[in-house]
Amino acid sequence: MKKQYLKWVIFVGLSLVWGSSFILMKLAMKHLTPTQVGALRMLIAALFLLLIGYDRLREVSKKEWKYLVLIAISGTFIPTFLFTFAIQHIDSGIVAILNSFTPLNTLLIGLLFFHYRFTKKQVFGIFIGILGTVLLVGKSAQLNPDDNYWYALLVLAATLGYAINVNVIKKYLSDLDALTIAVANFALVLLPALLVLIFTGFFDMPVTGKPILTALGYVAVLAIVGTALAMIYFNKMVQIASPLFASSVTYTIPIVALLWGLWDGEQISLMQIMAGAIILLGVYIVNKKEA
Repeated sequence: MKKQYLKWVIFVGLSLVWGSSFILMKLAMKHLTPTQVGALRMLIAALFLLLIGYDRLREVSKKEWKYLVLIAISGTFIPTFLFTFAIQHIDSGIVAILNSFTPLNTLLIGLLFFHYRFTKKQVFGIFIGILGTVLLVGKSAQLNPDDNYWYALLVLAATLGYAINVNVIKKYLSDLDALTIAVANFALVLLPALLVLIFTGFFDMPVTGKPILTALGYVAVLAIVGTALAMIYFNKMVQIASPLFASSVTYTIPIVALLWGLWDGEQISLMQIMAGAIILLGVYIVNKKEA
């Protein structure tokens, strides 16, 4: 009963935090490049996690490190940059809705590599989700002709990475506690993120001006709250619930993200809302027996 209550508390908290992350990326990119925002997000999160849990690295076995490398690449490093590049070209609320493909991809990855089985209902749900995505991208492109919706493919690729991440944690890293997984994960991306910042010329930029300091503030909140702390609690949810339940936090992320998008002046049409609802319906059908 305690686990049942805890997983829903984490679920709601992550919905609010991750639903707000899209607008934070968008605001930060008014004065920083997408690459800099992504690299700073990982660097700050890594430093924070190492500060509070460096000693946890000793708990990781040699066998577990190879799985941690896999999730660091597929679930952290690559998706972080894919999302920042996508948000530069697509409204943040739309990116959040596309992110709801994560549970569908979690099921697909589980089937192909972790011996999950499909039901007819789940197959139907997948096709419903694909239909909703096609409608969403099509209508969004019509409403915002200046946006480049080919970048929606980056979001879908990122959700594949998240799907790999969830399945690997559940199957191979359940013996590690949530903090240890998060610390090891971000310790692995710290040096690559630092190198990216160096090569983008970030350390040659003047950081005393108010616009840059404000952008860094957005990234700091995104990194510490929306990445480091959120990762710890997400890892915990994966361990106490099913992979599909954990990934289904993307059901509610778009609601928060769309509200922030409206606050920031993004245009949302009734057809886009309906397309988003179709995607969420597909995800719900796939995940119904897990809820």
